[in-house]
Amino acid sequence: MLVSRLVAGVDSSTQSCTVVVRDADTGALVREGRAPHPAGTEVDPEAWWSALQEALAKAGGLDDVDALAVAGQQHGMVCLSGSGEVVRPALLWNDTRSAGAASDLVDELGAQAWADATGSLPVASITVTKLRWLATHEPEHAAATAAVCLPHDWLTWRLRGTGVLDDLVTDRSDASGTGYWSDDGYRPDLLERALGRSDVVLPRVLGPAEGVAGPGLLLGPGTGDNAGAALGLGAGPGDVVVSLGTSGVVSAVSGVRAADPTGIIAGFASATGEHLPLVCTLNAARVLDAACALLGVDHAELSRLALEAPAGAGGLVLVPYLEGERTPNKPDSTGALHGLTLGTSNPAHLARAAVEGLLCGLADALDALVAAGVEVRRVFLVGGGARSDAVARIAPAVFGRPVLRPTPGEYVADGAARQAAWVLSGADAPPGWAAADTESFEAPPTPTPTPQVRERYAEARELTVPRVGV
Repeated sequence: MLVSRLVAGVDSSTQSCTVVVRDADTGALVREGRAPHPAGTEVDPEAWWSALQEALAKAGGLDDVDALAVAGQQHGMVCLSGSGEVVRPALLWNDTRSAGAASDLVDELGAQAWADATGSLPVASITVTKLRWLATHEPEHAAATAAVCLPHDWLTWRLRGTGVLDDLVTDRSDASGTGYWSDDGYRPDLLERALGRSDVVLPRVLGPAEGVAGPGLLLGPGTGDNAGAALGLGAGPGDVVVSLGTSGVVSAVSGVRAADPTGIIAGFASATGEHLPLVCTLNAARVLDAACALLGVDHAELSRLALEAPAGAGGLVLVPYLEGERTPNKPDSTGALHGLTLGTSNPAHLARAAVEGLLCGLADALDALVAAGVEVRRVFLVGGGARSDAVARIAPAVFGRPVLRPTPGEYVADGAARQAAWVLSGADAPPGWAAADTESFEAPPTPTPTPQVRERYAEARELTVPRVGV
């Protein structure tokens, strides 16, 4: 009688920790558990460890689990002393105190040099800028730092239980977001430029399916959250994942390594050996929240109203820069409504304009990937904003490509579980688990609204005005 082998996948995100336990051969979900993380942009890593223990307990523990992998939030800075103690609370990706350090690093080396070296420009989210901030503002903590790792690296290391700094491991996807790693390995010169020294221990970068021993189970290399989601979805070359959360993330599994000196594209790596060029927008699902608040409706009614209005909303355009914008780089801009007439002054047209404005902003991000040579065949639409039927039905016409909306799920944790099963199998490729159930959406027959909507939006986005006081 064959006994099923079980694997666990962990998603240690900014907000919470999720654990899924799946059958290693079929991918069938066996059990799961969750626990919250504390709020803030500076967190004691012990809080992640406590949340992981709680989530594991709710998921039935690890006694019958053969392999585990951890996916997690990228870029965070975890500094360890020579004895393995945390030197100071970790700075998370969304901590912006290193924005000045990022600007200084770009000025010192030049944008093209950074792009060529690491695939990305230093911005406040990326670890290398946080190390410069640490060296400048907390030199005593910088001096006490004997090792630097990322959130998922630290959790994997704690699971190993050795306490030896040289046992720190990571993967290509997370290493590619540090700002001191290239396809050829770590760049000690860039690390020294940031921290003032390069004699610190950095996690060993494992192959996509290379495992290490843990107490009683095999541990995978782990992965960054966006790479984990792509692996969980089974995305391959030509697939783009558009995630509609607080921010919008457009990423693609690609054989093309990005090196964008404008900073629009981050040249990250995938969890499967390819590249994962990624573009981030600041405004995504909260554009729908704002439209709901303006109209006094819930999300279901907003979707119904948007689908009731004609494509292009009669010329009404919402530029959704409600918090400024990163793509394009307009940090001080505001949202704006253009084309308001007596004929468009109604809830349906405003709802349609909100959905189309949100999608046009993401289409700009998609265009940036295409311009960099990334193949785009189809789009996976995930995240809270993807639950909107209006978003899913209008997206193919705006993106100009077929759109698949998977059933809502824990795709980052699923990607980590799939990696654990890959490590356990020793195969050349990830296991062929059944793909998530998806709804497929195609652009409507001609005349397609795409040119009118995109062209009108392109005109309006240049008319935005700065915030008061900026």
